[in-house]
Amino acid sequence: MKVVLLAGGLGTRLSEETEYIPKPMVEIGGMPILWHVMKEYSYYGFNDFIICAGYKQHIVKEWFADYFLHTSDITFDFTAGNKMIIHNQHAEPWKVTVVDTGLNTMTGGRIKRVEPYLNGESFMMTYGDGVCDVNISNLLNFHKEHGKMATLTTVRMEQEKGILTIAEDNSVRSFREKKKIDREPINAGYMVLEPDVFRYLTDDACVFEKDVLPILAEQGELMSYSHEGFWQCMDTKREQLILENLWTSNRAPWKKW
Repeated sequence: MKVVLLAGGLGTRLSEETEYIPKPMVEIGGMPILWHVMKEYSYYGFNDFIICAGYKQHIVKEWFADYFLHTSDITFDFTAGNKMIIHNQHAEPWKVTVVDTGLNTMTGGRIKRVEPYLNGESFMMTYGDGVCDVNISNLLNFHKEHGKMATLTTVRMEQEKGILTIAEDNSVRSFREKKKIDREPINAGYMVLEPDVFRYLTDDACVFEKDVLPILAEQGELMSYSHEGFWQCMDTKREQLILENLWTSNRAPWKKW
């Protein structure tokens, strides 16, 4: 199953870093946070990624183009026809498709633009700027069992994210956008979606969280997978430092590999 990663936004609240690079390429422990998210999925055996790039998308492409060089020892032999010899090559078992989904495209529009790469199949989707220790295999099994069009992972935190009302059977009854502080379950990403969701995606101005998820909730097609463990987005410099400190102190809950 393919994993779609939203990685095209401007990241204005982390402007100290994102003036020069896309937010998903901001590093935690010397590696982009996008890499950390991909390692989470790879741990559970999901290695086929589609990255919805936009802002400074060329940097994402260049990083992956050179990734095996970043993790290997290399000899440049200019005495033998400019040969390059790779030593101790380490490469992830990944297939990575980076798609330029536009500079100002909204989240729903970005997903819509990668539809041709999904071959009409079910897929996973999350944001490229947050990490979590959710069991992705269990999430997928939950999605398959209920048979609805969409599943999203929810956590209970004081955050400014999409707010959900969830019934006893885990069906999402309503979806509303951000309020300053709310202890109700919030949208943590880590979604599983059926291809029928593309019927609700219109154009580049489509905001997935505002224009699609509320409709799916009203129609009874949106389910919640409740996660009681760790989740943290990286919207600010403070949140970046939280993740960096967890990583450097060997206390990163999302690191299972």
